[in-house]
Amino acid sequence: MNTFGNKFRLTTFGESHGVAVGGIIDGCPSGIRIDFDAVAADLSRRRGKAGAGASARALQESDQVEWLSGLLDGITLGTPIGFIVRNTAQQPDDYSNLEHVFRPGHADLSYLKKYGIRDARGGGRASARETVSRVVAGSIAKQILAEKGVSVSAKVIMVAGFGEERADQWEALISEARQDGDSVGGVVEGLISGLKAGVGEPVFDKLQAMLAYSMMSIPAVKGFEYGEGFREAQMRGSRCNLLRDGISGGISTGDDIRFRVAFKPTPSIAREQIMQALEPDGSFTERIVSINGRHDACVAMRAPVIVESMAALVLVNLI
Repeated sequence: MNTFGNKFRLTTFGESHGVAVGGIIDGCPSGIRIDFDAVAADLSRRRGKAGAGASARALQESDQVEWLSGLLDGITLGTPIGFIVRNTAQQPDDYSNLEHVFRPGHADLSYLKKYGIRDARGGGRASARETVSRVVAGSIAKQILAEKGVSVSAKVIMVAGFGEERADQWEALISEARQDGDSVGGVVEGLISGLKAGVGEPVFDKLQAMLAYSMMSIPAVKGFEYGEGFREAQMRGSRCNLLRDGISGGISTGDDIRFRVAFKPTPSIAREQIMQALEPDGSFTERIVSINGRHDACVAMRAPVIVESMAALVLVNLI
């Protein structure tokens, strides 16, 4: 599906190297004055910065939002909000040598097997370029939550296995990986504050279940945990019972909620790799290919605002 949410619904569209990406937000309440500067600031955070692993493509995109509907003088009408963000720095020729080659760690082959066709230009819909639309909608969701006293924030807490105590070395680690034609992963921690007790549904729409579902939909995410997560499996019950992780029975308790999201290293790297290739006769062979183009050396560095956006969308829907 290309739609997230059942109350505040976001439908995204567009491909990585197509004309534009965009979205339709349905179910947004009327009478909300949108802070467009805040939306622009969130998109700027998503683009990242040089030296922190961001791709050249991300740094080159202007990410200017064109609002198509649902607003009058910056105030929501309660009708569907349509928007697009044009792709101004696409370079589809970077992928001309990959039209019949399937990159490891990407959705290339699975998309072909599912649909019988795929967009080889940067992964098409499977590209993280799609998250631009999530950030636009998530920024609006955060503004709605702020009026209710709820804040959602996220930050990188680990890069290449090194925690915040070595944050001053992260850029060097990322740069070293890029120079080696490689990439590194990272972990982002999210924090929800000010959420009143009672948010979340029993059984299937538990708050933590919805958070996990939303985070696992973000490209490159490999894991989710909240509270003490997997560390609780190493504790005794007497210790676990003292923890206050903000969720009980799938419903918020009023305490802060902390969660962590693991991002894998970017699979598009400059090193030569063995890849599957589809031959004209329909058979599969193996080729040694180096991926050209502009790719993040550490996608986690640009991910905090995406994590915030998805968490905000979850909360707006549940509230």
